Amino acid sequence: MRKNTLTYSALVFAGGASYGVMATTVKFALMDGFGWTQIVASQPLFGALLFAVVLAIQMLRGKRPVRLAPIQIAKLMGLGLTTCTTCVLYNFALTKLPVAVAITLLFQFTWIGVVIQIAVTRRRPHRAELAAAVIILGGTLLASGLFSETLADVDPLGVVCGLLSAVSTALFMFLSGRIGVGLPPIQRGLIVCLGACVLGFAVCPTYFVSGALQAGIWKYGLILGAFGLLIPVVLFGIGTPHLPCGLSTIMASSELPCGILISVFALGEPVDALQAAGVIIILAGVVVSQLPSLLPAKTKTSPPA
Repeated sequence: MRKNTLTYSALVFAGGASYGVMATTVKFALMDGFGWTQIVASQPLFGALLFAVVLAIQMLRGKRPVRLAPIQIAKLMGLGLTTCTTCVLYNFALTKLPVAVAITLLFQFTWIGVVIQIAVTRRRPHRAELAAAVIILGGTLLASGLFSETLADVDPLGVVCGLLSAVSTALFMFLSGRIGVGLPPIQRGLIVCLGACVLGFAVCPTYFVSGALQAGIWKYGLILGAFGLLIPVVLFGIGTPHLPCGLSTIMASSELPCGILISVFALGEPVDALQAAGVIIILAGVVVSQLPSLLPAKTKTSPPA
């Protein structure tokens, strides 16, 4: 049982780590002159295309898709709206706030996920989950570079959008473990992406006539679709149904340290000692969250009165 928990936790950890590619990709796309709404629309579009290609290959090999009821399709598309909501809110927050502040606000989902778990399931989180959430929150404050920023003017609307992006991320993690559980991951992911496309094209209705595709945004769309949707949706779909919501959000916090490491190697961005310490603290928090699965069973007995 504990081996299974570690396996599912590792899948969610890898899914969160794949999100780390997105920040650097978005930064390259913005440097190429593309607007943030065009970037938002590109992610679900190319995510859906990638899922469709994989599904077509599976069908050519003789695997038939599962017949879904309209209510199942609607729920999965709603899940897609949730993940695209995070993308919209976070990208907008980046236009109003320093990157460090936006990241810090987004990563409040680690403790918000624990709150959602308590509110919905009425199950008290394990002490390891609570300790990990506190440790990761502290590590996030350091790793984001918040203490290196000058916060003279912080846009209130940006703060609200940043916090809402954290809420939508936690909701996606929670719903991902409850909607479409047991369905083939690729078919499930395709419908999720189609739901995300609805919001993506609502935010950028001129996407196809803007010339962005001809200008080369498809390069970034493929990366965002793969690492922002294909990989995490599949991995979360496999792992989150077997983990408490609080633990899932803790494991998905791998996005921040991975994002920082990628930005260092791809963009040459400097990392100070506080940020490096924050990354180490976050990884320590992930280890703490897994202590119930890592320690021998005899060490988990109740302490003497």
